[in-house]
Amino acid sequence: MNQQTITENEKMSTADIAAEANATSTSAQARSMTQPQPAEPDGREPLFAPTEAQEMRSRWEQIQAGFVDEPRKAVEQADAHVASAIKRLAEVFAEERNKLERAWDKTDNISTEDLRVALRRYRSFFDRLLSA
Repeated sequence: MNQQTITENEKMSTADIAAEANATSTSAQARSMTQPQPAEPDGREPLFAPTEAQEMRSRWEQIQAGFVDEPRKAVEQADAHVASAIKRLAEVFAEERNKLERAWDKTDNISTEDLRVALRRYRSFFDRLLSA
């Protein structure tokens, strides 16, 4: 994340994310930062690209370190950072859904195997979500 993105996301709260839950994310395709990642040993792919996850962790460490000097500000930044992560997770999901829909739009003849693979991907995403 660049400094501008961090500044914009600090203004967002988890309450803002909840309010936007019904909105569709059209910027997800334009902001796509994820690439197919190697599967984890348990067969699950990471939810975020490794560099993106590391940037999120680094930002969290900065927020946590700031707690000593400015506890209230650190909590506000933590809320904004978590909201940003939730929003990004929703975008990752929307990107996956868009990929599936584009594949399905190319043909009316979708095989059961294609649907099985799609369901497995949704299950994997759901499992990763619950294991986090």
